[in-house]
Amino acid sequence: MKFIKLVLANLRRKKIRTALTTASFMVALFLFGLLVAIHSAFYQGVNIAGADRLVVINRTGMTQPLPMSYRERLQQVPGVKTVSFASWFGGIYQDERNFFPQVAIDAKSYREIFSEAVVPDEQQKAFSADREGALVGISTVKKYGWKLGDRIPLKGTIFPGNWEFNLRGIYTSNRPDFDTVTFLFHHKFLEERAPAWYRGLVGYYMVKIADPDRAPEVVKAIDKRFANSPYETKTDTERAFAASFAKQMGNIELLILAVGSVVFFTLLLVTGNTMAIAVRERTGEIGVLKTVGFSDLHVLLLVLAESVLVAVVGGSLGVAIAKAIAPRLSEALSGLEFYVGTDDVLKGIALATFIGLAAGTIPALDAMRLRVVDALRRV
Repeated sequence: MKFIKLVLANLRRKKIRTALTTASFMVALFLFGLLVAIHSAFYQGVNIAGADRLVVINRTGMTQPLPMSYRERLQQVPGVKTVSFASWFGGIYQDERNFFPQVAIDAKSYREIFSEAVVPDEQQKAFSADREGALVGISTVKKYGWKLGDRIPLKGTIFPGNWEFNLRGIYTSNRPDFDTVTFLFHHKFLEERAPAWYRGLVGYYMVKIADPDRAPEVVKAIDKRFANSPYETKTDTERAFAASFAKQMGNIELLILAVGSVVFFTLLLVTGNTMAIAVRERTGEIGVLKTVGFSDLHVLLLVLAESVLVAVVGGSLGVAIAKAIAPRLSEALSGLEFYVGTDDVLKGIALATFIGLAAGTIPALDAMRLRVVDALRRV
């Protein structure tokens, strides 16, 4: 710590160069934060999936329904604790660009299965008592400026007609990466107004099991129970189901890895070149430092400290900005929950530190190996 003043003095010598190098780290780590947020948005369902939850859909595909009568039969499967059901609605609010998920649910059992959703008791009661009530995530409510009691119109697509709902509850979550964009309403209301062909049907089932370790066994039992029936089922753990949805968007992880690798490799080269120039400019001074008693190790650490300090300051600013912007993206793009966690911030800072060390290593070794005679001869 006693050499920190010397490190800061060296960085202040070329203020524009130091500022631009710091800005390079800030931009690179800001991009890192955005990539993390995008990954979290597309893999949100995978990240929040409960180990004790299963999803049961029609074997033909998600677009094909299942009979309402399956609920009782699912409840009879050994290991099953709670069964709920839902149907995708797919309505339009004012404009087709205003996308947010809308799902018809069974209010009581849905809340038992998804305990991560937090709703004030009075709002839950108001929602349960209103046939046309809606329970909406806080992100969507903020985006459209809704408030409790508002009448919200939706234009049906899968289920034609003009539908209107009363906003009776706003849910948040005790998990920052939990979905807070979905528009939930009563499945009974959907049944009343749905076309005749959909009566007695549901889109899919959510099953909560007593022992997560028995999930594979319960999955097989469910699909076996409905084998060779007019509505065969395909059951997956919630994590596997969410992962299959994410994969439909393409290999997001490979894309993020490719973009990130190019950016950080470029940053490594730029920073390494900057530190090499800085060391070359101070060749004579390094010789003087060694003459007055600075050891080779001290010189090595001084150069590395400059590189790491610039990297940490720039990187910290970049990931902090990304973390602050991520919630704004969630509000602007309903349907996706962008999130940069504290652990992601720490990873970003650690990555910046590593790049700072890697970029400063060669210039620092050159400075350490520099002989006093050679350094003073170049003056």
